Amino acid sequence: MARRVAGGQGGTAAKALGPKAARRPEVRLPALEPYAGAELEPDGDYDGLEFRDQDFAGQDGGGARFMDCALTGCALDETRLHRARVLDSVLTGIRGVGTDLAESTLRDVEVVDARLGGVQLHGSVLERVLVRGGKIDYLNLRKARLKDVVFEGCVLVEPDFGGARLERVEFVDCVLKGADLTGATLTDVDLRAAAELDIARGVDRLAGAVISTAQLLDLAPVMAAALGVRVDGGPEGD
Repeated sequence: MARRVAGGQGGTAAKALGPKAARRPEVRLPALEPYAGAELEPDGDYDGLEFRDQDFAGQDGGGARFMDCALTGCALDETRLHRARVLDSVLTGIRGVGTDLAESTLRDVEVVDARLGGVQLHGSVLERVLVRGGKIDYLNLRKARLKDVVFEGCVLVEPDFGGARLERVEFVDCVLKGADLTGATLTDVDLRAAAELDIARGVDRLAGAVISTAQLLDLAPVMAAALGVRVDGGPEGD
């Protein structure tokens, strides 16, 4: 079983003045066996395996459990992993469009340099998850629960957090473009270190988040529009 060291990154004096820091996963995998199977199986049980450069496009692994696993360079186009459980695992360089992870559980997981589009994680539970590097387009996290999650050095294009619950979530050197926070609930969410912060909808849900002064100024027009405030520079002087 992987040995995990929780809470590896937190705790400067400055941080203590801000929101509670997310507890990051630090997954240390045991010696792994190479995956020698064929296609994924629904409700399959995968323990201590290395999946390297596997093409799982269009396969059905719904309800499967991945424990102490490494997935490296795997293709997940239209792969069905609905209600899967990914635990104490590292996913590196995975790629795919339309991957279905709806209602899944990711706990103590590192996702590194992913290239994904339209991945479905709605209704899922993410706990102690690190997403580092890579780019994810149209990430669907509607009504998901995120606790101790860090997005670091990645690009998120039009992520949908509608109705989601975010607790101790950090965005570090992360680009957010067109984020949707409609109906979301935020607690101890730290956006101050985001490289770019663009909220398309739900700016009124930022209660419970911390942003920088510069970000406040950038978001002012969106906030004014959400409040129905018309901003007028006033009459010019003579």
